[in-house]
Amino acid sequence: MTGTPAGLLASLRGLAMTAVDLLRTRLELFTLEAQEGAGRLAGLLMWGVAAMLLAVVGATFLAVFLTVLLWDSQRLLALGIFSALFLGAAGLAIFMVLRLARQGSQLFAGSLAELRRDAAALSLDQTQDGKA
Repeated sequence: MTGTPAGLLASLRGLAMTAVDLLRTRLELFTLEAQEGAGRLAGLLMWGVAAMLLAVVGATFLAVFLTVLLWDSQRLLALGIFSALFLGAAGLAIFMVLRLARQGSQLFAGSLAELRRDAAALSLDQTQDGKA
């Protein structure tokens, strides 16, 4: 009888150590995914802003160039076409932003999948222990 409580305590201690190790591993995965997501987002934002600024400057210079080129013959047509193009591009950009906002993020998908696998494994272990 004296060996049973010590064996139970050792089993509980082992179970607690396993749970702590499992939690530590999952938190490390969560941290790694957060760092990857932040780095990707920062790069995406930086390059996106640079591309937008350069595109706006380039399109503005092109519109001014072609308007001045057509000033004597078709200046109103040139201004109307460029206005329509810029507003159409703005509408497309708004559509893409809304689509991406609705799409959702895959951030922490690996951590969530691992936690689901852990929960499934634990529930499987409990059902097997109940049958034995």
